[in-house]
Amino acid sequence: MAARPPGGGGSSEPEAIEFGIAALDARIEDAEVSFPATTEEVVDALGDPAVPYDAKGRTIVLSEALDRVPQTQFENETELLDALYPVFDEARRSSGGFLDDLRDALPF
Repeated sequence: MAARPPGGGGSSEPEAIEFGIAALDARIEDAEVSFPATTEEVVDALGDPAVPYDAKGRTIVLSEALDRVPQTQFENETELLDALYPVFDEARRSSGGFLDDLRDALPF
């Protein structure tokens, strides 16, 4: 998941804001996590970071997200990210109220 920040009137393309599994994917590559790995090994390798789950910068700590996943062992990175996707999606959907949803829908 990624979203572009609002433009500032400049002619250059703004950088995308990474959140959810896209943000975690970048951290996994930087940390060089080796798979298969347990949840504890993933958390230890990454340092239990707070991972943004929406474009507004709201975060969830990795260990908390992994506690919501039923499995504790991952054969590869794709399996880990697939297991975490619903956790990030649920956090994103449940974090905003009606007014946040309305603001997000408006073009200004």
